[in-house]
Amino acid sequence: MHLQDNRYSEHIAEQIKKGTTTCAISCTDGVVLAADTRASAGLFIADRNVMKIQKVDNHLGMTIAGGVADAQNLVDTMRYNANIYRISNKRVIPVHSAARLCSNILFNQRYFPYYVQIIMAGYQGSGFGQIYNIDLFGSLTEEKFISTGSGSPVAYGYLESEFKENMTVKDAYKLALQAIAAAIRRNAGTGDGINVVIIDKNGYRELSKEEKDSVGAIY
Repeated sequence: MHLQDNRYSEHIAEQIKKGTTTCAISCTDGVVLAADTRASAGLFIADRNVMKIQKVDNHLGMTIAGGVADAQNLVDTMRYNANIYRISNKRVIPVHSAARLCSNILFNQRYFPYYVQIIMAGYQGSGFGQIYNIDLFGSLTEEKFISTGSGSPVAYGYLESEFKENMTVKDAYKLALQAIAAAIRRNAGTGDGINVVIIDKNGYRELSKEEKDSVGAIY
């Protein structure tokens, strides 16, 4: 039974890895999230303009990789709980608390798992931005930069070589964009376009096409 469980877990993990690349970078003044826009179903491209970065609150966002329906349900659940926390406590939910809540939801569903891999990220006005990697069974790790999905080995290669300590969002969004562009060039499941979001003291903001084009990323 234990062997079967391991094979089942490995099978699910392999399915989630197919067809997406997302990344996040922690900065001195916020966080940066980036993702491609292609949704695939096996070898079929189901959609070329999917938003894989979702706003949870003005200080908090998440990237999604894996099953669309499961991801949408989890995003809705996180938004609901963030709103309830704000109403009940008269302040926004801490980033770590949101990540832990997401982790607990996934852990409690481990026998009927959500087919997702999540990056939870946010900034609360001081200190470094916080980013957390959460897998489908609820494992939770905090990192300085993270990538998920089938193109993540390529994206990680670029991030590892170019990441510098104490980066600001102004520099980090260019790095994140280039990392996703590298994955698009080398991974068939990743493609079509790139979305980039910055969360800093001014809140949650999606970069415009002009801002992204000015980086000159080729993909």
